Amino acid sequence: MKQENSRRTLERFLPMQVRAVTEGEDNRVFELSFSSEEPYMRWFGPEILDHSGEACDLSRLQELGVVLFNHDRNAVLGKITRAWIEDNRGKAEIAFDDDEFAETIRKKVAGGTLRGVSVGYRVDNWEEVTAGGTSVDGRFTGPCSIARHWLPYEVSIVSVPADATVGVGRELESEQCSAVSLCERQLQINKNHFKEELNT
Repeated sequence: MKQENSRRTLERFLPMQVRAVTEGEDNRVFELSFSSEEPYMRWFGPEILDHSGEACDLSRLQELGVVLFNHDRNAVLGKITRAWIEDNRGKAEIAFDDDEFAETIRKKVAGGTLRGVSVGYRVDNWEEVTAGGTSVDGRFTGPCSIARHWLPYEVSIVSVPADATVGVGRELESEQCSAVSLCERQLQINKNHFKEELNT
């Protein structure tokens, strides 16, 4: 069952899997992974980003995608030149700008000092799967919330990864979480339980 979301900003951290696109000390172009289907613990339980079919809308990254430092909109490091889905992972090719700040971060990425990447995204449709239940496509077992249509809009190089309970990303999420959002989730869970009872 799909559910509309309140469209708040979400962030998710991954250890950086990065490689230089070309060899050389001054290489400015890198390829990295920014998302996966690995469950991520949120305040409402495990969240899974669906990477199948048309689930991930890459249009914003393709058209306006930027690379930020620590999700700071005033700390632009470069641009996303290409984004795609491969092996159930979101991948991007990024090009660092040549200003002093971007160059400092580029060197830290190339040298392995900075190894965290995070993605900022919005979820438009959720599928709620109850404990012991299976998702509509049979790929995931509950309890979990599956982002069935989601839009990544920026990729960040991060110095200190946020975990599920602390940090800027979690703080922003909890501030923007409303009682209405909680009620919508509970209603969806109740609907799922009701459907299961009808089917037995």
